[in-house]
Amino acid sequence: MLLLDASRTLISGEPVSGQSDERVFRGSFVLAGSVVSWPIDNCHPTHASCHANRYDSPAMSSANPIRHVSDTALWVAVYRAQESERADAVFHDPYARKLAGDRGMQIAAAMPFAQRHAWSYIARTWLVDQVIEREVQQGTDMVINLAAGLDSRPYRMQLPASLRWIEVDLPDMLNYKQEVLAAERPVCAVERVPLDLRDTTARRALFHRLGGEAKRALMVSEGLIVYFEADGAAELARDLSAPSSFRSWVTDLTSPALLKMLQKAIGGPLLDAGSPLKFAPQEGPQFFAAYGWKVVETRSLLQTAAKLKRLSFGMRLLSLLPDPAGRKPDKPWGGVCVLENSGQAPSG
Repeated sequence: MLLLDASRTLISGEPVSGQSDERVFRGSFVLAGSVVSWPIDNCHPTHASCHANRYDSPAMSSANPIRHVSDTALWVAVYRAQESERADAVFHDPYARKLAGDRGMQIAAAMPFAQRHAWSYIARTWLVDQVIEREVQQGTDMVINLAAGLDSRPYRMQLPASLRWIEVDLPDMLNYKQEVLAAERPVCAVERVPLDLRDTTARRALFHRLGGEAKRALMVSEGLIVYFEADGAAELARDLSAPSSFRSWVTDLTSPALLKMLQKAIGGPLLDAGSPLKFAPQEGPQFFAAYGWKVVETRSLLQTAAKLKRLSFGMRLLSLLPDPAGRKPDKPWGGVCVLENSGQAPSG
């Protein structure tokens, strides 16, 4: 894997010796198979810092192993590793075990409810994989992964070298990921942007820049929007719909009934870490229509897990019930929604 820093950025337009498939963005070359970190202030490539951070140290206690919302990335990576190690795995993530590390294993061990329902994370990963593959086949030239965490799709999926993959997350998370994957090479150009998505000014500047560079972009958000207040989710949706090139958005969503169950079952450690589960709109996926997004597809995690043969007998029986598609707030439902930019977002 090649990490470009400012000293090797091709402002002059002269190619790096021995490299091929060079593409110019804003006066700089980004190579397929390379990883570049972009500071949000001036959008010029630079090395991300490689100092030790909180992901390298053990969790505080088995009673409350989650210290920050980013720790959930370590936890969910465990389930991807477990799935990948099955003989009948529905996807293969050879990096998940290394990315999860001992901390991830400790967090997962302290969350027995989540382990029993690991099928939901497997179904979500599989569904998002399917959406990405389809969108890329239809001409998507940029994928923007919001709160990318420890997702390794640009390393593990079969993607065109011409694709630009943008990862947005907090600096410590991106630094940790970069360190763990330092010896690996992505299949397409990966750009990592350290950014707190709650910073509306910075994220709008980023979306404006990327919107001007993409022809057809897909936004991905997994395990993100549930941590927003309703107003914050609305504002993010409006910001994402502003660039016309931001054509599609795939996100997970939870019904109010399921949110209550999750708050009771796993919400305590997240609340103690200052990241409570919040967002589950009464309107379901239609919530996004008022902010520039048309719902084109909803897929139930439960029914998908049944299709993938990842459910216990009792859960298989539940999967036979009609799918409310997120439209009934009193029914427990979790799913993946595919949204299309309607071009009708209200002005901010």
